Amino acid sequence: MSNRSHLPRVENLDETTLVAAAARGDRVAFDELVRRHQQEVFTLAVRLLGNHEMAADVAQDALIRAWRHLGSFRGEAAFSTWLHRITVNTAWSARHRARRITTTDIDLVEHELPGVDHVAIAGESLRIREAFRRALARLTPGARAVVVLKDVYGWSHAEVAESLGISVTAAKVRLHRARTALQRMLEDER
Repeated sequence: MSNRSHLPRVENLDETTLVAAAARGDRVAFDELVRRHQQEVFTLAVRLLGNHEMAADVAQDALIRAWRHLGSFRGEAAFSTWLHRITVNTAWSARHRARRITTTDIDLVEHELPGVDHVAIAGESLRIREAFRRALARLTPGARAVVVLKDVYGWSHAEVAESLGISVTAAKVRLHRARTALQRMLEDER
């Protein structure tokens, strides 16, 4: 394994080239992949675990696992999807080790809406976001994971099911129940 890359300017290379080089042991290429994906890995871990410190450890472990198992990446899905699955599995392992998770401070995705005065609605937006955060934290870890993977990351039911080791039907049922519970909790806060 080389600390020097035989590739020119890795930051300009496409992901497929970087993955192939990293799989051959090119650390510089893998470092570039880490640079490109480390924030999304950490964000996913935070959303799944609800704990920044634990998420930082999980993100690091997931990236180490990715390096060790890069040779098993078949390229059937995007590299980021493969990395997300490793992160989910690593998070579940950490959760099982910890046996108890604190579920506070889950960052949610914010979307900018054109033509909307965001300053005027910032207070209401914060109130809604905090209410959703509290409701999401009250879900069981399994229900929270289904909501985060499906509704935040846009995974298919099949991808959610595979990642969590459950059937597609079970993923759909969990998602429906979780959404219903979230809606009920949010209505109670009004």
